[in-house]
Amino acid sequence: MLSLLDFLSSHRIEYERCDHEAAFTVADVARLVPLGGAATKNLFLRDKKGTRQALVVVAADKPVDLRALAESVGFERPSFGSADRLKRLLGIEPGAVSLLALVNDTQGAVEVFIDRDIWNAASVQCHPLVNTSTLAIPHAGIEAFLAATGHAWRLVDVPGAPPAGSV
Repeated sequence: MLSLLDFLSSHRIEYERCDHEAAFTVADVARLVPLGGAATKNLFLRDKKGTRQALVVVAADKPVDLRALAESVGFERPSFGSADRLKRLLGIEPGAVSLLALVNDTQGAVEVFIDRDIWNAASVQCHPLVNTSTLAIPHAGIEAFLAATGHAWRLVDVPGAPPAGSV
């Protein structure tokens, strides 16, 4: 984590930090993190053939319709990426997935999709490569981070999941 914090400092990206016990779920973060900013959930996906990987950033409380999302971004039959793939491409363990892991994707292998609601937030909460700390980063800092890592991003209106029992 120290090298990530050094990276943020070297790019003059401001943040607020909260250290806490390990958070494995959105509910854990809600309980443990008193920071402002939009709470997020981050989906690490791969396509059917395993040739494309994506990080999708959405509001923590937003249910996601993966099938509709895949259609809207041209991603064939998405599934969640394995822990091995996550470690190899983003250098992190499950439970620590966040936009900040893109610092480890030096080859640009992971596509980035950000839900418009998150993009419009004044600041965003992100794990700094571990799930025992959370940073709140202002919107301008998120833009600066993505530019510094060389990652283009695509704003999307992530489709919410249909209500249970509907067709």
